[in-house]
Amino acid sequence: MHPDIPIPPKPIVERPFSRMDEPFPWPNGARCAVMLTFDFDAETLWFSRDPDNARKPGILSQGIYGGRVGVHKVLDLMKEEGTPATFFTPGWTIERYPQAIERILAEGHELGHHGYLHEWVDPDFPEQEEEAMDKGLASMMKIAGIKPKGFRSPAGESSPNMIRLLTEKGFLYDSTLMDGIVPYRHELADGRPGVVEIPWHWSIDDAPQALFSVRNARPIMTNSHILEVWLEEFHEIYRWGGLVDVVMHPQISGRPSRIALLRRFIAEVRRLPGVWFATGTEVAEAYVAAEATL
Repeated sequence: MHPDIPIPPKPIVERPFSRMDEPFPWPNGARCAVMLTFDFDAETLWFSRDPDNARKPGILSQGIYGGRVGVHKVLDLMKEEGTPATFFTPGWTIERYPQAIERILAEGHELGHHGYLHEWVDPDFPEQEEEAMDKGLASMMKIAGIKPKGFRSPAGESSPNMIRLLTEKGFLYDSTLMDGIVPYRHELADGRPGVVEIPWHWSIDDAPQALFSVRNARPIMTNSHILEVWLEEFHEIYRWGGLVDVVMHPQISGRPSRIALLRRFIAEVRRLPGVWFATGTEVAEAYVAAEATL
């Protein structure tokens, strides 16, 4: 066996809600929770992994669109639909687009932590995880005057050290992993309870479907294709009584046709009764309220 592959520390003890034997007990008898989340990366998406891109205005312009135009079109739609959203935002983006951040908060949406420069987690360098977290927290306090309750790690990767940091720094929840369709609580290595995890999945993320890069070219999917994928996922999760955590990016879903897609998705979701649109904090608090009964 490869030396980096660990021996299973202990068996996972399944609970009924983990197997989805019954719907999760959402507030007010809701059947399903839907989170509309936006990773407001702006330019950091393009230079965090390739610093040379910081000198390439054509590449950066996709991220700039997200900060100048896309995020505001998303906010316009959220206002039109009366739906709450959660914006996971790197500290650099908060410093670069303070007016957008001010509007996000003024209109009642949640601002979550997303690193400082959209840094990918590397388990070999745990000190860098804390540095990025602290810089992001400092930016949020300086520009927005808040300490966030939620965190999403860039690129869907985490580490035991990251979960410990989130817990010790007072976060309520993380939304990075893909191991369920309802919230659950982490357990730290020393047995202490950790943060609440709010799972997501690539199938309901706009990036695999519509993000384009010349260096990694792939087809740009039509709205009808994306809508079909998202609604098929939504309908089965609704049947199970779980959580639909939609992951979007203002530089992608803030494009004209994608705004139309999101409007259509919201309308289709609302055709079914008992759908609860919620922020990350609201979902995590719903888990905490029900935790003793699970």
